[in-house]
Amino acid sequence: MSHNQSWTPLHVRLHQTLRQRKLLKQHQPVLIAVSGGQDSLCLTKLLLDLQPKWGWHLAIAHCDHRWPKDEGMAAHVEQIAQSWGLPFMKQIASEITTSEAAARQWRYQALIEIASTHGYSDVVTGHTKSDRAETLLYNLIRGAGADGLAALTWQRPLAPGIELVRPLLEVTRTETLRFCQQKQLPIWLDTYNQSFKYARNRIRQELLPYLKNNFNRQVETALSQTAELLRADVEYLENAAYQLRQEVIVEVSGEQANICVKLNRLSLRQAPLALQRRVIRQFLQQKQPTAPSFEHIEEITALITAPNRSRTSSLPGRATAVVEGNWIIYRSPKS
Repeated sequence: MSHNQSWTPLHVRLHQTLRQRKLLKQHQPVLIAVSGGQDSLCLTKLLLDLQPKWGWHLAIAHCDHRWPKDEGMAAHVEQIAQSWGLPFMKQIASEITTSEAAARQWRYQALIEIASTHGYSDVVTGHTKSDRAETLLYNLIRGAGADGLAALTWQRPLAPGIELVRPLLEVTRTETLRFCQQKQLPIWLDTYNQSFKYARNRIRQELLPYLKNNFNRQVETALSQTAELLRADVEYLENAAYQLRQEVIVEVSGEQANICVKLNRLSLRQAPLALQRRVIRQFLQQKQPTAPSFEHIEEITALITAPNRSRTSSLPGRATAVVEGNWIIYRSPKS
């Protein structure tokens, strides 16, 4: 097995992670999202070296935001793809995004388009343990439940038939940099990551180093383990809430102007508060165009035990919820 001679401990760890977590199948087409930064280059080189053992068909996808400061980045990534003999696909943004969230949303949309056009069922990204720690802090500071804190998971559906996979969640950014330096990979220095305009970058450049130096040298690992534990809790609670939701919700047809749904208060009352909240949240996620806020979820949850005729004050899109006997009646005008 001559190709194993060039394997580093990082190769071995990734190989084991992929096997244990069943993240990628053998002989699959795999699309790697490459920005040109250290994490995605490290991931690409690792997968390339593991390819003989796994028999994947690898390709590189690059999302060009058309930001002026990234001039030349797409060409740089294309050159890397050529030098490694990998197919290269890129998507160019039709309009230039300004917010971090909008940019991220466009990137995932672009990756879905590339993957579905070219028949890739797996899209892999170079998110690291450091990203996971940052995301947990970022969401914690903004206010989040367990779901937000457990964000950045090993895999999640990106679109029907397309899975997003993050194989490097046990690897820190320090390790990906060291690997790139060892292998002399041409890292593109991302100016976006230096800008303090973005909250995530301040967490990366200021908050995490501060926590490391003053509180816990292993803070990234600690936060990442917290996310991993919460992930399993969230999965269990979400499934339980889904089961309960099937039992308590009755869709009422025949009201032409309104979407009308009845929720059974008696069944909901017997459930613990954690499940009540989750049922209401899952329900609102289906019915509303915007993500339900903490306040909206609490307002409807309160109706489970409220007196008859109680109602909510302000739900998005002129929707209302009112108590009628053993039921909460939710109405939302057809948009």
